[in-house]
Amino acid sequence: MQEEHRTGDARLFSPAAARNRAPIQDVLTKALEGSSRVLEIASGSGEHAVHFAAALPNVHWQPSDPEPRARASIAAWRDAAALDNLAPPLELNVLERPWAKQEFDALVAINMLHIAPWEASLALFGEAGARLPEGGVLFLYGPFLRDGVPTAPSNAAFDADLRRRDPSWGIRALEAIRTLARANGLAIERIVEMPANNLSVVLRRRAA
Repeated sequence: MQEEHRTGDARLFSPAAARNRAPIQDVLTKALEGSSRVLEIASGSGEHAVHFAAALPNVHWQPSDPEPRARASIAAWRDAAALDNLAPPLELNVLERPWAKQEFDALVAINMLHIAPWEASLALFGEAGARLPEGGVLFLYGPFLRDGVPTAPSNAAFDADLRRRDPSWGIRALEAIRTLARANGLAIERIVEMPANNLSVVLRRRAA
């Protein structure tokens, strides 16, 4: 997700975040019914965190990111928004397990899996399976492969570009996500077609 400065402060602006936040909100609002504490992984610029916290005032939203530049942007967006239910950004690298103790009943990861090594997916699902309560939600958004095939020619080109930039990156297969979920006590509840050939994937923690 490309981000850029447009102001004199630390806020980053992502055109993709501005475009996709409303469609994502539509899915999230239903998926997070009954949830009260969300941990967002790899929050990036912080624009999603501000938008969703404003839209869901009864949900405590905890953004996080491993990168100092991103956390500075999140903090600046938070200061500008002045939302009581939006926490200061947390330094969190999914690969450094176990994660620092955080109370949450839902996890959100937007545009993360394809720009991180597969080990990050393993860590995310491992923590979700170990720490989400029964019925807790893991929400994913981004491009995916279906039956090993990109959902659009543009995604095939995007996948090739990702792998050129870093061989450990790449669009993940839904079948691999389903297998990983099953191994960690989660199940895919809903898959929603989204704009720009992306998907929202709602997973839920099964009963032990």
